[in-house]
Amino acid sequence: MRIVSLVPSLTEAVAATLPEALVGVTDWCVHPAGLAATRVGGSKYPDLDRVLALRPDVVLVNVEENRESDAEALRAAGVELYVTYPRTVDEALDELGRMLTALGAPAEPDWLLEARAAWADLPAPTPRRAVVPVWRRPWIVLGGDTFAGDVLRRLGLVNVYADAAERYPRPSLDELHAQDAELIVLPDEPYAFTREDGPEAFPGTPCALVSGRHLTWYGPSLAEAPTLLSAQLTTT
Repeated sequence: MRIVSLVPSLTEAVAATLPEALVGVTDWCVHPAGLAATRVGGSKYPDLDRVLALRPDVVLVNVEENRESDAEALRAAGVELYVTYPRTVDEALDELGRMLTALGAPAEPDWLLEARAAWADLPAPTPRRAVVPVWRRPWIVLGGDTFAGDVLRRLGLVNVYADAAERYPRPSLDELHAQDAELIVLPDEPYAFTREDGPEAFPGTPCALVSGRHLTWYGPSLAEAPTLLSAQLTTT
């Protein structure tokens, strides 16, 4: 099996399970460190000629992270795609299991079993109303029907924008201030929020800086995500 992954979290999952099969990855595939696979450009704008030159048996893509035009071009070239689109933790865990089996894994790897156990029967913390920006200039926040939203819901947060019409609303800063949130959650990706870039926009409201990888990636990081994110969400 020759696998090209255009999704960083799936790259990590395959590298941890079937490393010898991974022949191509994106420039954003930084976990695990030291990947020997060929780089094929970004998730949004991969070099399709480079992908095809690797003669992949399958290319891993995601509905949100990759462009439909690239997926169609690869299909037209005769390449098989494995498409993922989890919107909940349970969907992510099950999709990973199905994907790895389809790619040749003899059984679910230990890291996936550990992830399933980590997300089972979590304690029920006191709910807190939260706003979750994922970009600024303009401000973009996490809406409903998203994987990251389900992660935070399971950890006790009530997303103020969970019922918004858009999955990623673009409210003004004044609108964000008017939500009377108890917590602002600032991940370090896709926008790299830091202590100096983000919290200053929300004076008087506690801000939690969290790992974007553990919030948005579905792969081996899921095993440690509940513990790590819970700790980060209590640090403001």
